[in-house]
Amino acid sequence: MFIVFLRFSGNRGQAGRFMEGHTEWIRRGFDDGVFLLAGSLQPDLGGGIVAHNTTLPDLQSRVNNDPFVVENVVSAEILEITPSKADERLKFLFD
Repeated sequence: MFIVFLRFSGNRGQAGRFMEGHTEWIRRGFDDGVFLLAGSLQPDLGGGIVAHNTTLPDLQSRVNNDPFVVENVVSAEILEITPSKADERLKFLFD
């Protein structure tokens, strides 16, 4: 399982220009069964994604194709978590 931080960076002011592509990129992540959750980092720091069902190299490639990353609207950081305990509702993460 992975947590992806997309923190605003140097070209933040151009986010509006690339929002449609970024939104489509997020939709594909959900459609592909990789993204579990996406949302905003508070206060107005960027975004975050919880991902699973992928490898680190594949996720890095996916993240590198986000228009926000390509256009330096955000910088990406990926953290990998190896779950060892979870609430029953999240047991699917161990599969």
